[in-house]
Order: sequence, then structure tokens, then C-alpha cells
Amino acid sequence: MNRSATWTTAAAIALASLLVTAASTSALAQQTPIRSTATTATKVVTNASDNLTYADLAGLADAAEVVVRGQVRKVSRLKPEQAPGLVPGMARVLVETRTTALLAGPAIGETVRYLADVPLDAKGKLPKLAKMQVLIFARTVAGRPGELRLVDGGAQILWSTGVEARTRNILTDLLSPDAPPRIKALREVLFVPGNLAGEGETQLFLQTETAAPVSLSVVRRPGMARTWGVSLSEIVDQAARPPERDTLTWYRLACFLPRTIPSSAGLSGNAEEHAAAEEDYAFVLAELGECTRTRPAVLR
Repeated sequence: MNRSATWTTAAAIALASLLVTAASTSALAQQTPIRSTATTATKVVTNASDNLTYADLAGLADAAEVVVRGQVRKVSRLKPEQAPGLVPGMARVLVETRTTALLAGPAIGETVRYLADVPLDAKGKLPKLAKMQVLIFARTVAGRPGELRLVDGGAQILWSTGVEARTRNILTDLLSPDAPPRIKALREVLFVPGNLAGEGETQLFLQTETAAPVSLSVVRRPGMARTWGVSLSEIVDQAARPPERDTLTWYRLACFLPRTIPSSAGLSGNAEEHAAAEEDYAFVLAELGECTRTRPAVLR
């Protein structure tokens, strides 16, 4: 869906009497629905939060400025004409939630308000959300204390002790000074042949959002299995190891590396060395495994 799609707010103002004036353009209106089909929408929302994958939670946490545990106090449904882009079978609601814990982000008030998309029940009615415990992944709204903007329409998820513990672990890793940076592109690929037949090393250099160094190396030795690793420093280290699955480094690579070496990446050497580098890159992707999601990725 087009990221520039906006949510109108006149209904939220009238229904909740919480925003300043009906003429103002609330930042709540900037939330973008995440879903493109009714099937996807139902799957995303009706799955238990405990079934969300590491990539699901990491994507939500990584896009959020504020992560809050709260208890829903009040839900007001917007009219269909006041919820552009809404998927059939869903309702857009203005939610008022009491803050019970701030997992990450700046201090916020005891009560917060935001728009969310929720599935209707089999009778087309809004489910009873009042008093339910939820986790909210959101951003603050400048000049509007107590008002949040979800990172996408489905970024209010049901709370459980398990999903909160997993989220806290991800947040700890994201806030660490050693956190791996976001990957923007595969910048350069180099295959260095060894002195023996079948010996060589592929080095892959990544472009990151912060310009911090990230590189991968794949080592071939005669009579031995291929090995690979990731380095988060300027040094390309043959002793580097692969990241464990469901860690932040794994997520950065498995979910954001291109599926093939793009033409924009510098690829040095002759045709034979190019082929070796491409084989080694495919090997890395296979070793990382699939970036499994149960919900659409959050657009940043």
C-alpha cells in the first residue's frame, strides 16, 4: 500500500472529544494501514501474539519510538467514510489506553490515544476490547502530549508475559551500543582465489544506514566444508562466525539482504570468480534461512 496514504481524523475528534478541534489535522491521520487484502488482514490480527515471529516483533520494535504496555479503557469506532483504505472485515477505532508500563521511549502520560485497525467478529461487530492488556508500538506526536501514532495499523497487539519478555530482549539488543546497524544495500563483492585448487574467500561489504562497517566472509578450503561469518568491524575476519537465528544480527541479514547480488554492487574479478562469489552468496542466504513473518513488514 502507498506509504503516503493518510487517515482522516474528524471522526476521532467527534467520537472521543479528546482532540482539540474538528478543524485541526491530527497526527493520528498520518497512520498508514498495513494490509492489502482481507485474507492478510484477518491472518495478521487473529493470530495470537505469542505466535508472532522474531522478525514480526523486531520489525515492530525497530520502527517504534515508544513501546508501551497498557490496558484499554475506551474504544470508539470510526465510520467507514472516515477510514479510507480500510480492509473489508476490519474496523478503524480510536483507542484510549491506560499506561501500565513503558518498555522503551520517552516519558508519556498515564493515558494515551491512538488509531488502530481491528478485525470484526463473525457477526460484523466490534470485539470487546475494553480492559484488555495490549502492547503498543508507536511514535510520539510533536506538540500533542498523550497522543501516539502506531507504526502501522496493526501495531496494537495482545499482551502476554511471553510476548513482553521477547519484546524486552529485542529492545535491549536494539538499544545496545554494539547493536548491528540497519542494512541498506550490498555494496561490494570480492572473490580472492587461494594458492590451492578449490581454495578461496568471498568478501561481501554492506552499506548500512549509519555507515558503520558490516562485512561477510565465505571461506573455501580443499576437502573441507565451506564456512562463513559476519564482522561488525573494519576488519574482515576469517574467524568470524554466523549469527544465531532469531538474534538482531540474524534479522538484519536474513530479512534485508537482497536475494541475489544486484548489478549495482561492485563485483571484481573474472567470470569464474564472479560465479564463485555468486555461489558463496547463495550459500550465505541458505544458511541464514527464511525471514519468516506472520504479518506484513513495517514500512519505515
